[in-house]
Amino acid sequence: MPSPSPTRRGDFLLVACQGGAEASVRARQGEILPALAPGAWRRGAVTFRLPQRGADGLAFDPPDDFFPDLIFGRAVIRSFGQVVGAGVAELTERLVTLVDHAAWDNVHVWPRDPREEHDAPAIRSALVAACGRTITSATPVARPGELILDCMIDSAERWWVGWHRAATPPSLWPGGMYPVDLPADKASRAWLKLDEAIATFGIDLSPGGRAVELGAAPGGACQRLLEAGLHVTGIDPAMIDPGVAGHPHFEHWRMRARDVRLKNLRGFDWVVADMNIDPSSTLEALERVMAAPGRRPRGIIATLKLPQWARAAEIPGWLARFRSWGYEPRARQLSTAGREVCVVALSAPVRRRPRRATRRPGRSGSPTSGAAGRRSSR
Repeated sequence: MPSPSPTRRGDFLLVACQGGAEASVRARQGEILPALAPGAWRRGAVTFRLPQRGADGLAFDPPDDFFPDLIFGRAVIRSFGQVVGAGVAELTERLVTLVDHAAWDNVHVWPRDPREEHDAPAIRSALVAACGRTITSATPVARPGELILDCMIDSAERWWVGWHRAATPPSLWPGGMYPVDLPADKASRAWLKLDEAIATFGIDLSPGGRAVELGAAPGGACQRLLEAGLHVTGIDPAMIDPGVAGHPHFEHWRMRARDVRLKNLRGFDWVVADMNIDPSSTLEALERVMAAPGRRPRGIIATLKLPQWARAAEIPGWLARFRSWGYEPRARQLSTAGREVCVVALSAPVRRRPRRATRRPGRSGSPTSGAAGRRSSR
């Protein structure tokens, strides 16, 4: 059974993000959580103060597994604050005092800035030894429902400390970072990005379906789709990795997506796009596929590049385009990606109008047969 939550919950939320995305996190918070007050802001982390209600405590106390849709937020934790010390031993001692909670199911440790070198595994081992008597897992990847002690390494002398209850896939991973490295036999990093998207959004790629990727070269995403058992068509004038091109369920159309005849774009279950072009051009290419006659695709997996961080303000409009096609989109910046967002949009169910009862000219004027109408009028 998972450990009970701490009695002292913390008055701040700490949101980990990619360096440079801090302003985008704050802008999104203003849209969906306007009652929160922005706090400290460092590269790779933003804090928000929870609204107070005087002597009665918090006016808004999020649930243990709170993970708002901040799009650029990798991890969201309840913050106890910071500890400062000279070395791991002193920092660990002060962390135990600050936390004042004995039962944890797992410990997550990650650097605020991945460019700085810190021995996160060694720090995790120290924390498990000091306050993890209930921790049995050797891996930091959590299971849903587990109570997580969080430690974000700000510097060699300063740690941010907090906690959360694991629930969504990113909340199972330390700092929301996908815990998978790119295998050596994969065609490109697009394989890893799609692998994270599948895990994050819970995408069900049923074997035997058909998928098309716009801008497929060199073939990493196509490779991941093939591994899921799909029949894949890659559209790109550039060459595809020989290991992908030679797969019996792969077909390469060596042309630009806009040059493909519209009738040839129908019949696909999934449309994937990860093109290094402006987001408006990617959306135009996708819209052309959506306009193809016949059966509509089940879903879209699209990467929209952000030439500048300021373009993040356009995301609501981009998502509205997906809805206009009859799809329900979700967006997230993947931890394995750069300055871009991944949009997964599933076909929205068609809402049919209820059928009206047929009105026949019986004596009663009711929508029944003439004989029934005559009986009801007697």
